[in-house]
Parts: sequence; C-alpha cells; structure tokens
Amino acid sequence: MGRLRDQFRLTIYVIETMLHSVNCVVIEEVIMKLIIAMIQPHKLPDVKKALFEADVHKMTVSNVLGCGQQKGFTETYRGVIHEVNLLKKIQLEIAVNEEFVEPTVAAIIKGAKTGKIGDGKIFVLNMADCIRIRTGEKGINAIG
Repeated sequence: MGRLRDQFRLTIYVIETMLHSVNCVVIEEVIMKLIIAMIQPHKLPDVKKALFEADVHKMTVSNVLGCGQQKGFTETYRGVIHEVNLLKKIQLEIAVNEEFVEPTVAAIIKGAKTGKIGDGKIFVLNMADCIRIRTGEKGINAIG
C-alpha cells in the first residue's frame, strides 16, 4: 500500500509540475501582415496621401506590368495592330502590425477607388518575421 501511495504522490507531483510550467509560459502571438496592393499609376499620389493620413508612412513602391479584367488593349503603330496585354501598374508593399491592417486597407481603397474596372487589388498575407538589418531587431519592433 505504501508503494502505491508513493507512485500516486509522484504522479501528482509530475502533473502539478507540468501545470505550473504551462502556466509560467505565456505565449503572446502578435500577427504581422504584408499588404500588397496593385493600383493604377495615376492614383499613387492619392493613395500616398490617404496612407499618410492613416499614419502609415513606410512602404515599398514598384513599377510592374500586369493584367486583370481589363485584359489590355490594341493600338496601331505604323499601320500594324499591336495587342498590349500587360498594362502598367504600381505595386505597393506595406508591412504592418495587426492593428494597422484595416486602416491601411481602408486608406488604399480610399485613394485608389474610381469605381471602374482596373482600380486594382489588395492582398493581405501573413508574415512570419521581420528583421531590421541595422539593429537586428525582430518582429513587431522591426516593423516600427
């Protein structure tokens, strides 16, 4: 009977230790997102203005080619018809912490929307990590 009691006490001790360990480890997951927006080139100043008003100042801007519902257009050059399938677009890449996702998306829509085909698209992706090269900071602190 004494041996069974000792095994029982050992089992209780192990369980209590495991529960204590679980309670001591607090995992706080802060989600970072990468927002990629494709917009019309002439709407870039309006989108930048709307982003600045939403307190979003850090972004990467690239000239890209693409097509969506617009499907391109045809033009005549020296009597030859050319079909232009890829149209000039602007790609914005903005890394934000979770609380800035909705204001950033709303600002992009506010600046880019005309109500016509070709206004663009916004993609919101999970971002695993971010590292600031200068300081070595990681995660939400590196995004700023």
